[in-house]
Parts: sequence; structure tokens; C-alpha cells
Amino acid sequence: MNFLHMFSSSIIMILLISLLILVHEFGHFLAAKLVGIRVDKFGFGLPFGPTLFSKKIGETEVVVHAFLLGGYVSFPDDEEDCDLPKDSTLRFSNKPVGQRALVIVAGVIFNVILAYFLIFFTGLMWKHLPDNKFTVYFEKFAPSAVESIKNSGIQKGDIIYSVNGTKIDYPIAINKFFTMSREFDGFADESIYKSKYEQLKKLNPNYNAEGLIKAGSVIVMPEFTDEEQIKLSLDNILGLEKYKSDEIALTDFQRDLRDKINYNSKYTLENDATLKDIAMAISDTKKPISIIVVRNNEKIQLPNVYTNKEGKLGIEQSYSENYTETKTLKQLIPATFNYVNYSMGFMVYTLGKLFAGKIPMSEMNGIIAITKIGSEIIAYKGIFQGLLLTAMISLNLALINILPIPALDGGHLLFLIIEKVTGRPVSKKFVEVLSNFFFYLLIVLMVLILYNDIFAWVTGKI
Repeated sequence: MNFLHMFSSSIIMILLISLLILVHEFGHFLAAKLVGIRVDKFGFGLPFGPTLFSKKIGETEVVVHAFLLGGYVSFPDDEEDCDLPKDSTLRFSNKPVGQRALVIVAGVIFNVILAYFLIFFTGLMWKHLPDNKFTVYFEKFAPSAVESIKNSGIQKGDIIYSVNGTKIDYPIAINKFFTMSREFDGFADESIYKSKYEQLKKLNPNYNAEGLIKAGSVIVMPEFTDEEQIKLSLDNILGLEKYKSDEIALTDFQRDLRDKINYNSKYTLENDATLKDIAMAISDTKKPISIIVVRNNEKIQLPNVYTNKEGKLGIEQSYSENYTETKTLKQLIPATFNYVNYSMGFMVYTLGKLFAGKIPMSEMNGIIAITKIGSEIIAYKGIFQGLLLTAMISLNLALINILPIPALDGGHLLFLIIEKVTGRPVSKKFVEVLSNFFFYLLIVLMVLILYNDIFAWVTGKI
């Protein structure tokens, strides 16, 4: 992939994102014109720093700002020195609540319409749409492949159907299971620890079970057993929730002891230790991995396999995205709605996880990450994948904007609902103070997200 191709893909992605902002603001603009509200300014970008372009078109001044990370439309009500009378019907504030609500939600509506159009157009031209799921294939053994996977009977072209009972629809799932199942991970199940402790006491009756056993003592070990399989939820796999384990962490001393015992049937202590230390050490062992593959349309259960201490099996995989055909309108229309419904549902769910604190702020990314990832998608996978990503961003923009947060469209809509219910408008001063507070809060959030983007880029995470 040459630099020119990558650069042109980045420009295309920036233009597509700019289109989303313009469409959103054009929705506000068109709705305002429809209900007879004068629009003084149509701004592309946020009003910070120098103005790149300004031109009066009719009664509206079109402005392009240097900080191209937003947009706005300005009504006569926004200017203190406006020449319109206070009771003018051209003012936003003098329109009925329903008309003002239409102007506020129009940007969101236009973003949703644009998303539908982009997905419909992609399906129309591409003749299929992604199912948001993947099929993962086993290709070959890596040089570092462990013996258990070599002896499992897996063959080239096998579809990796499930791991530990979880159906594999995403390539990332497999490596997460492997990494989480690594040998000697430093944690032990409490029930296994208690069982090993009782076995150690029976096998070593000459030692004080509760006291310190001196260095040089020979300890007879019970039979080593596997730990429980790792079970990951879809949230764990997709990074929407961190995996939480009830296992107990080994101390540094217990880890060192575990490495030295290393599955031996007997061990001579090099340092003083208790049977509890030894029980913890031998409870941290291997986690079995159960894999079902599909071969010639038949499901085959492989023998349990085990990763090495780095959490690797040593296999190479390939994957293909699953698609729904959209060659006819009968296929295209439901496929478009299904794609939007799935995407919007996933976004709402993810947003809920974010507000619940399940997703850390460090995982949030913004315009830089979107542009980089989007440009790579266009460069490597083509413009249609780029259009689908743009549609997803448009839906996300609509969802974020409709949240009942002052300074966003949803916040303004909330104030209108309060006005409709109470019969009087919310104090203009209160709305202004609250909106300004949340506006600057959003600016701080944007800065933090930009920092995440830059850090992720520099460290190679994106």
C-alpha cells in the first residue's frame, strides 16, 4: 500500500465525515426555513480560531471555521443586537413548541436518513451487505505450535465453530480465549486450593499443617489437575466489559514456588514455606480449551488443548465476513433495515455500558481514530466498506445528539418538553448557563478523546 493511496483514502474519509456534519446542520437549516425561522448563520466547524471562509447567501451567512470538528446554525435569537423585533415570527423563540422541536430534531433525522441511504446505496451497488459476523478458518501451525494442538486432529480449512462452548462469530474471540487460558496465569480457584490443601495434609502427615515447614523438607505432591475452562461473554469478547474472575491472586513467593515445583511429584523446599503456600502454588496450572470445528458440514469435537505460558497455541487463522445478498429490491430493503437496526441496537447497548462505567474512558476514541481506521478500511477493503463505516458514524452522531444533555440537540428538546408540560418556557438565563457549562464539558471530553487517539496512534493500537 503506497503513501499516495493511503493519503487519498484519508482525504476521502475526512470528506465523508465532513458530509455527516453538513447533512446534520442542513437538517436544522431546512427545518427552520420550512417553519419560517430566519437563519442568520450556517457554520461549518466550531467558532474558534480563524475563519477560513465567509459569504452571505440570501439572508444567511455561510461560515467555515478552522476548527473543523462540528457545525451550527444561528438564529436571530442567538444575537443580542439582532435587528428583528422581539415579537417577530421569524424568531425561533416565537414559534410553537412543535415547530421548534422539529427544527431541533431535524439534524438527527437527516443523519438517520443519510445512514439509510448510504447502506441502501452500498447494497444496491455492491450486491450484498455484511451480516456483522465472520467465519474463522484454521490455516496452518505456526513454528511455536504446542503439542496438544498438533495432536488434536485439526486440519487446514476447518471452520473454528466454537471455543469453550461459545460460538465464534468474531476473529478476536479466539485469541482472547487463548490469552485468558494461558498456563500459570498467577491466579487459582479457591475450591481447587482448598482441595489441594487437604490432599497435601494427608500426603505429608509429618509436617505441621498450620506451621512453617523448613527449607530442605521434601513435600509429596497430590495429582495435578486442570483448572476450569475460561468462559467469556459477548461483552468480554467485544471489549464492552472487562472479564472478572473470582480466582485468588498468587503472591510473588507463591508464583516462584509454583515455577520451581513445575508439576513434579515431589519437591524439596528451597525456602521455608507453609502447606497453604504450596497448595496455592500447585492450584495454578493449565486451563483446558475445548474447540469444535466444522469439516465437510460436520461438527467435530477436538480433544482439549492447552496454550503455553504466553497464552498461545501456535496456529494461524484466516477469516471471511458473512454477507447477505442484495441483488433484488426484495432482498435489499429488509437487509438495509436489518443492518441499521443491528447497528443502532449495538450502539445503544454500548452507550449504556459506557454510562454504567463498564467501558473506561481510556477506551474511547474520536475523530483521529475514526479517520485513520476509516482510511485504512477504504484503502484495504474498498469504498463500500468506507461508506458503511460512514453510515455507522452518522447513526452514532444521531444517537449522541439526541441524548438529553444540555448543549446537544437532545438537551434543547428536553427543555421544550418541560415547557410543553409546565406551560411556560424554562428560564433563558438558566438554559444559557447550563448549556455553556455542558458545552465546555464536551470540549474537555473532546480533548481527552483526542489524547486517546494520539496515544493509541503513537503506541500502535490503531
